[in-house]
Amino acid sequence: MSTRAIVFYAVLIVLFTVADQGVKELVETMMPLHERIDLVPFLSLLHSRNTGIAFSMFSGSSDLALSLVMAGVIVFIGYLALRTGAAQIWARLGFALILGGAFGNLIDRLSNGFVTDYIYFHTPVWSFAIFNLADVFITVGAGLVILEEFLDWRRGRSGGETRAD
Repeated sequence: MSTRAIVFYAVLIVLFTVADQGVKELVETMMPLHERIDLVPFLSLLHSRNTGIAFSMFSGSSDLALSLVMAGVIVFIGYLALRTGAAQIWARLGFALILGGAFGNLIDRLSNGFVTDYIYFHTPVWSFAIFNLADVFITVGAGLVILEEFLDWRRGRSGGETRAD
């Protein structure tokens, strides 16, 4: 990846991280813990704190252990992102979203010991996990990386090829 491309995607990562942190700050300062604001019949804002990782897995683990795992994942994703070719625009955007979300959640974990969650999908008989904008970035980013791999496969070229910028 060229220096120019690295700078561009680094700026995107910072923007995604700042957006995530800004929304979390609003939730932390404007909503009491466990307050629920119904937006539509199936979507609410619900101020929650996640001491684990996705879907509260490993919530009994130490902050240091979870932070180290998250940092390792960030390094690995960064490595994969640097290996993308210039034509892999969707993958590059996807990796920027994943890294922005991961940094946003890592900042929470390191500064608070938990991750602030607030998006809550539910029905009267079913509810989905509570999550945040960083989680949305990570999920959409992973979808874009998968989309790029699928498009590369359909075009008949290997997604792992490194193409010049």
